[in-house]
Amino acid sequence: MSYNSTPQHKIGSGFGAHSTADDVLEGIDLTGRLALVTGGYSGIGVETTRALTKAGARVVVPARRVGAAQENLAGIDGVEVAELDLGDLDSVHAFADGFLATGRPLDIVIDSAGIMACPETRVGPGWEAQFATNHLGHFALVNRLWPAIEPGGARVVSVSSTGHHTSPIRWDDVHWRDGYDKWEAYG
Repeated sequence: MSYNSTPQHKIGSGFGAHSTADDVLEGIDLTGRLALVTGGYSGIGVETTRALTKAGARVVVPARRVGAAQENLAGIDGVEVAELDLGDLDSVHAFADGFLATGRPLDIVIDSAGIMACPETRVGPGWEAQFATNHLGHFALVNRLWPAIEPGGARVVSVSSTGHHTSPIRWDDVHWRDGYDKWEAYG
């Protein structure tokens, strides 16, 4: 079986593997802007949250582990935490509907949350957990939040890793029902 892959090309942004969130935001004033960062309480997500608030933005951090998020973000002004499990579509809908009810517009959405190389786990209607959380959950979230995403000026950024080099998308078995390998499924 063969899989097609689209080659990636550099976009010439001037940033690279060693650039930090602070590097990217240097000289940018985000005062009055509202950002949402999934996974914004650990790893590169918390650094993204710190950099955005340092640049003046308020940041909503949806979190599967609300207590851990509150602890990790303590001392960072301009952050609010809300419950969200990207592997559970009911949770995605509840979070998005609750956010939309506030009437606030989103200027920036950064899909940063993810799980990696976990044991074979099924969520929802039998979906492989990494694909469901890292991709489908974010797709559902952004689509549900679309009415709040500022037309013309908002940005949606989906963070990924070089893990995609591990395995191409298995279009005929995206949920790894056959021959599960946690690293290839992550890729």
